[in-house]
Amino acid sequence: MLLRFFLLLFKSKESIQLENILLRKQIDILMRSGKRSTVTNRDRAVFVFLSKLYPKWKESFLIFQPDTLIRWHKKGFKLYWWYKSKNKGGRSPINIELIELIKKMSKENPLWGAPRIHGELLMLGFKVSQSTVSYYIPKKTHPSGQSWLTFLHNHLKETISVDFFSIPTLTYSLLHVFVVLSHDRRKLIHFNVTKHPTDEWTSRQLIEACPWVTDYKYLIRDRDSRYASSFKERLSQLNIEDIKTSYRSPWQNGYVERVIGSIKRECLDHVIIINENHLTNILHSYVKYYHNSRTHLGLNKNCPNPRTPQPIIYGNIHIASEVGGLHHRYERVQA
Repeated sequence: MLLRFFLLLFKSKESIQLENILLRKQIDILMRSGKRSTVTNRDRAVFVFLSKLYPKWKESFLIFQPDTLIRWHKKGFKLYWWYKSKNKGGRSPINIELIELIKKMSKENPLWGAPRIHGELLMLGFKVSQSTVSYYIPKKTHPSGQSWLTFLHNHLKETISVDFFSIPTLTYSLLHVFVVLSHDRRKLIHFNVTKHPTDEWTSRQLIEACPWVTDYKYLIRDRDSRYASSFKERLSQLNIEDIKTSYRSPWQNGYVERVIGSIKRECLDHVIIINENHLTNILHSYVKYYHNSRTHLGLNKNCPNPRTPQPIIYGNIHIASEVGGLHHRYERVQA
């Protein structure tokens, strides 16, 4: 203590004042914070500033470690140069409409990269660099390629899809229905009913749906265990590519899922099925209505077997009952 007192006599007035300020600032933090010290950015800036003026700051820096102050100084240095350099040079800002257009082009054209999108923007009169276009293109989390919807549109006439659905009978037993849908005109080219849908039975349905000479090249299905070795072998013999959807992804086989939903909502939900023959007869009646009378949004409000619009002057409206009275067909008949 005596040595410290003598050293204090040789300190300059300026050093004593700086040391006092440094100590008072630390006391102020302790008084303000209670049990836990709370240091603001202003406090940190003051400490960093005082450390530059007072060379022996480490001796008076009591409530924090010296490394803490050094870390504050580095952080302040980064903030200083960030502030100095912001809005000076770098990439020129572009309006929000152009940014949205770049993102839209990238989403709608997954095979396009920055050069292709940049070229398209130049054709539209936008003055923007390719690096800027690249900056605003959303980062892809999966390999580029066509979407399921694009694939289906490009192969409508060559694609069929298959699926099962189950219906309870009057006695609570289950009947299984296998359907085969052609994506072109949404035609149900085959269906059948069974109590025991084995692999062999399923493969026979494929032969009934597709003759040996067929234009179909792709078959979309889920990963049901009923599509086993016999089914796969039959597909290979027909030169049809087997396309399996992802696990628990019914939307990837959306066409046939939609048809099955229509069969249930528009027919089977309103009938109590007695047995296998009863279900088969009802389905035959619905499929006839589905192909010849029911209009489809995906077919521009027409049928799989197209209907010709009739002029008003053609005659009176005739009403025909279909599917046991669940639906009706309306046609003009010449008087």
